[in-house]
Amino acid sequence: MFTQVEVASLIAQLDGTTRTVALLLYGSGMRLLEALQLRVKDVDFSGHQVTIRRGKGGRDRVALLPLHAREPLAAQLDFVAQQHADDVENGDGQVEIPHALQRKYARASRDWSWQWVFPATRHYTDPETGQRRRHHLHETVIQREMRCAVQAARLTKPATSHTLRHSFATHLLEDGDDIRTIQELLGHQNVKTTMIDTHVLNRGPHTVRSPINRLVLPNPPSPPITPRPQPRKAEEPDSDPEDPSPGNTT
Repeated sequence: MFTQVEVASLIAQLDGTTRTVALLLYGSGMRLLEALQLRVKDVDFSGHQVTIRRGKGGRDRVALLPLHAREPLAAQLDFVAQQHADDVENGDGQVEIPHALQRKYARASRDWSWQWVFPATRHYTDPETGQRRRHHLHETVIQREMRCAVQAARLTKPATSHTLRHSFATHLLEDGDDIRTIQELLGHQNVKTTMIDTHVLNRGPHTVRSPINRLVLPNPPSPPITPRPQPRKAEEPDSDPEDPSPGNTT
């Protein structure tokens, strides 16, 4: 797991598409493949969220759209929109869509809302339909650049793109978020998986924040000041002027 300082130093070494993907991984906790399989229609800027379709276990879920990812993600969509317009003009612009939808709406594969947020740079020809399509960006592209960024940031921990997902969950927990909420954000069916990912099972009591830490306590009252007694001087013996001194005789 990365510290927040390590996350910042890693992201500072990234740019372009890889940087945007990394911001989503750490900012929302999604898996790498889930990020690369996002469609245009899954991004909701007004709702500050993204919808992950058929994640691990085949379930849909809603993830955060982090503030730092909004601007680069919008720029990415502007780029994809222009690329898609060029593809359509050349007779292409199609992507793979669910088979049932393809049968019902033959032109849906060219619709803007179904385009990949992170499309591949090259086309491929589908053997069944003969269509020239774009696939989403392959995971190895991001993984390769992440390895280079880890080295450039001089991070000594063994790390992959998945480390950003674990760091997201652990940092939320450290900030006091409920583990059940984190479980939903990560898409885990069992909370024990979330506990393992965030290392809760190995934390021990020293990481628990006592509720007293959140109290604003007044300063304790000052004890009354008691004057210190002055030491008494030793009494001198009384002298008798009529008493002759020793050795003085008459």
